[in-house]
Amino acid sequence: MSSSKSQTHIRGVEASGGGLVGATVGAALAAGSLLVLMWLPAEYGVDLTGFGRKIGLTEMGEIKKQLADEAEAEAATDPQVLARLAEIESQLAALNAKLAGGAAPMSEVPEAPGSDGWRDTWTYTLQPDQGIEAKMEMLKGQTAQFEWRAEGGSLNYDMHGDGAGGEISYDKNRNKTARSGALTAAFEGMHGWYWRNRSDVPVTLTLNLSGDYEYLATP
Repeated sequence: MSSSKSQTHIRGVEASGGGLVGATVGAALAAGSLLVLMWLPAEYGVDLTGFGRKIGLTEMGEIKKQLADEAEAEAATDPQVLARLAEIESQLAALNAKLAGGAAPMSEVPEAPGSDGWRDTWTYTLQPDQGIEAKMEMLKGQTAQFEWRAEGGSLNYDMHGDGAGGEISYDKNRNKTARSGALTAAFEGMHGWYWRNRSDVPVTLTLNLSGDYEYLATP
């Protein structure tokens, strides 16, 4: 009975050609406005109207583009980063193959917290103009507590994630010496940080982690 009523209702609606064209044009103009005013400044730092800079979107886009360019340049020139990326891709491919075959994925036994309450502590010294990345493999909804600090100078950073669910940036900033808080994975994949030392002196980075995550991947 519901199918018959639905079909009768559909036949009773007459579409106006002018109305459809007007609605389509209006939607296109609205989408174009959002693209120019919001998306281009926030994603690429391109501000055609000046509106994005007034509300802070342009600076966010400039930071994101700079960090992305730095990460790409670092990956292209650092053999260790390339090797680690290849290893991560291999692990993800193996996991996908197991899931596709119906086998339950293997899970690592969580490490016992240290005496200071942190599950993992990682330290690395970044030379001038060097970048480095550390990420956790996480399932959607898992939450990890973190604390990182820089000694000897400040760092630019981008806390982000990538995986089958796409890419996401949780937080980013410049010239910071410490950050702490919690990171909740928006989707299954690799989630963590990219840091870069823009100073002319070495900076020592220490990262502490606890909570729910599969493992920490570092160079």
